[in-house]
Amino acid sequence: MPRVSRGARPLPGRPGRFWLLWRRLRRLTRPALGGALVIGVAAGLGALIYSRATPGSGGAGGGSAVAVASSREQLARLSAALGWRVRQVIVEGRANTPEPLLRAALGVSPGEPVLGFSLAEALARIQTLPWIENVAVERRLPGTVLVELTERRPYAVWQNRGKFTLIDHGGQMLADQDVGAFRFLPLVVGAGAAEHATELLDALARYPVLQAHTVAAVRVGDRRWNLCMRNGVEVLLPEGHEAEALERFAALQEAHDLLGRPLKVIDFRLPDRLVMRPEPAPPPEPAPLAKSPSSIASQGTPLPGAAAPACRPT
Repeated sequence: MPRVSRGARPLPGRPGRFWLLWRRLRRLTRPALGGALVIGVAAGLGALIYSRATPGSGGAGGGSAVAVASSREQLARLSAALGWRVRQVIVEGRANTPEPLLRAALGVSPGEPVLGFSLAEALARIQTLPWIENVAVERRLPGTVLVELTERRPYAVWQNRGKFTLIDHGGQMLADQDVGAFRFLPLVVGAGAAEHATELLDALARYPVLQAHTVAAVRVGDRRWNLCMRNGVEVLLPEGHEAEALERFAALQEAHDLLGRPLKVIDFRLPDRLVMRPEPAPPPEPAPLAKSPSSIASQGTPLPGAAAPACRPT
């Protein structure tokens, strides 16, 4: 078989040695360049998130803030060039948080670059909303933003100086609009009632019969509580010993049906005795007298500063 010398030309129709080498290198460099692009984007995004989302970092300095803003702008332009724009914003767990407030706090809308906003800053803004207990904000490339909420649960309605406010179990104020939709919740009244409602209402919930008869719990002097019952009875509880008094009240109610008696006040403030004041007898009806029209019209107007019943929420 004849030998082919090294200087011999390739056979007709066969690519040359250098062409084969170039084609092989080109196949190898394409994925490498793509991988380098992805790694560069991921590294830039990771550096951006790390610089702004570190707990307790206290914010970046002037130079760092400028660098972060510049990096974010570059990532936004790159993501827009790649077609990575926000196509949908998914919110999970929202029940009472007003949607316009949530969208404004998130700070991103469909059509904007998906890498053009800070997750940490959006998280911090959403956490300031009253209803929010926990929140997570996530980017799902190429075009989805996911917001997962855990809302505070309304626990009671607080009435103070004629204003109604929803509060949670810890006394945190949630909302003062559309409170009527939560009329089924317990009502606490007076200064300091929101901060101290949990202990009383949790103790009252152990006695469903008493809870069903209670209209409101009124904070007296920010020291103790009075219970206003549906039949008009006012129950005075001792300072710092509400649970013991309620246990005693429940036992007496079961044995003697106190709330079925014509009582005005049931006083548990003394540990060694129970004080009850009966409902006053109605005054005798006066004999009918002839009245002028002016005196009849004036009867329906209460005097300024007239005291309201002690158990009426104010």
